[in-house]
Amino acid sequence: MTPRDVRMRGFSERADVADAQAWVDGLPRPRQVVRVALASARGRVLAEDLVSPVNVPPFARAAMDGWAVRGADTFGAGESDPVSLALVGAALPGHPFPGAVGAGQAVRIMTGAPLPQGADAVLPAEQGEERAGHVLVREPVAPRRHVGEVGEDVRAGTIVLPAGRLLRPQDLGLAASVGAAELSLRAAPSVSLLITGDELVAAGTRPDAARAQIVDSNSPMLAALVERDGGRVAETRRVADGEASMRAALVGARGDIVLVSGGSSVGLEDHAPQLLATLGTLVFHGLALRPASPTGMGLLGERPVFLLPGNPVSCLCAYDLFAGRAVRARAGLPPEPPYLVRTLPLARKIVSVLGRVDYVRVRIVDAHVEPLMSRGASILSSTTEADGYVLVPKDLEGWPEGALVDVFLY
Repeated sequence: MTPRDVRMRGFSERADVADAQAWVDGLPRPRQVVRVALASARGRVLAEDLVSPVNVPPFARAAMDGWAVRGADTFGAGESDPVSLALVGAALPGHPFPGAVGAGQAVRIMTGAPLPQGADAVLPAEQGEERAGHVLVREPVAPRRHVGEVGEDVRAGTIVLPAGRLLRPQDLGLAASVGAAELSLRAAPSVSLLITGDELVAAGTRPDAARAQIVDSNSPMLAALVERDGGRVAETRRVADGEASMRAALVGARGDIVLVSGGSSVGLEDHAPQLLATLGTLVFHGLALRPASPTGMGLLGERPVFLLPGNPVSCLCAYDLFAGRAVRARAGLPPEPPYLVRTLPLARKIVSVLGRVDYVRVRIVDAHVEPLMSRGASILSSTTEADGYVLVPKDLEGWPEGALVDVFLY
């Protein structure tokens, strides 16, 4: 059934934000796996357990600069009565001592160098002194002291990184240490960005005020958001106003997920909702949310399509609350927006309306939350001036001064 055409009529009812998010969370999550070079894996999600084929370290090694010795040979040493050991050679990282340490002998050794055969401890440099071909031991060292044992870091056969892990820089270092050159990762979902509006000119272009032009700020913002959330932009296409142009853009979109910026509201040129209903399925259009009320979503075949408002703040809000959930989930990441959350008191009250969710931009001043006075959906600078946002639930008329609120930090 074709939904009611809301152009120039407005929404007679609006869907609940929680219902829309539940629909997004219920979308299929294809688990495609790709092999990716280690250097490009940061921030991606591991698709398979990484099992170490080797011990790390593969040999016993010095954990201190000093001398490799037999621990028992140092027993009884003291500052006033040092033990003398014959210095018979040196061991450096990558250059092991070729012989063995016998009774009464020592080998100069640097951190990371293989422990010579026969030695079982490292005497730190500050506990001894070289003199005339000998090492004077001024403090005893116990066997196995200051020695990195075989497999002390990683044991062969153990899972060093589990499937589903969001890879951090130190994870890549650990993967390298067990010999991994590539990792099996969750495939990044591809995203089509369809940017509508005859008034738009490309980023980097000076708009002509006489022709009522404005710069397209949504496509660079959305591209950065998609990349942040583990996706990749398959295409960015500027779409002229008009039903035929919008139809062709939707039909030709290549991405696993399609984001339409603009053309989703109730104006005469807002064709995207009706076209999505005709070409596929329009599940929601019009949400009980401020801003981003005109957001829509549905399916083209099995591909989710998100109709994002053209106003930049609304676009950001709708992406983080809905479209971004789909991108993050398909990338193997948690669906919630990846913002740190702080709970802080309000410096001033926030007024809302029952029955809708309010997305309120705020700044933090002296550990208190101040709502920004500029709340227009087209004022993108309000999001750069803000430290984050708070969400007022639909069942509240706001919060009084001093109330504790959760701030999602940009």
